[in-house]
Amino acid sequence: IDFKGVNMVINYDLPTSAVEYIHRIGRTGRAGHTGRAVTFFTEDDKPLLRSIANVIQRAGCPVPDYIKHLPKLQSKQKKKFIKKPLTRESICTTPQCFLKKAKRKTKTTKENIKEKKKVKEDKNGSKLQTVSKS
Repeated sequence: IDFKGVNMVINYDLPTSAVEYIHRIGRTGRAGHTGRAVTFFTEDDKPLLRSIANVIQRAGCPVPDYIKHLPKLQSKQKKKFIKKPLTRESICTTPQCFLKKAKRKTKTTKENIKEKKKVKEDKNGSKLQTVSKS
């Protein structure tokens, strides 16, 4: 799929392989256009950084020296990361004010539904009862 006009990609989690990294950031530089990619990483991601840094460097982009000198990841470790990526806390990019507003709306909606059920029950005179056969 080619998304026209994508000029920036933000990775909130580090891809587990260089191939996956290339696939993600490839959305920005299509057909000779330039783009930017920002990738956030944590201390836990350090073993994966070197292979991605090599890809970045081969593309002619600057890579900090400390990343270049990180220890090389062994093939067993690579397979482990690919099979079972790091688990992280979920990241929410929705502003808190929107989340609070949605929560209030959901609460109000649930209360309205309860009230409507109560009014229906009152109009019918009594609750409907289900009889189970044994």
